[in-house]
Amino acid sequence: MRAMLIAFLAIVVIGVAAFFGLNQIGFSSAERQSAPSVRLD
Repeated sequence: MRAMLIAFLAIVVIGVAAFFGLNQIGFSSAERQSAPSVRLD
């Protein structure tokens, strides 16, 4: 049971770190998949 809880915690930590890390370096899907004529705010 303890190993499963640690695994769930690791999933949450990795997910949050990936979200903020990828947004910080400008690697969002909106920026990668949009055409140059699209205005992103």
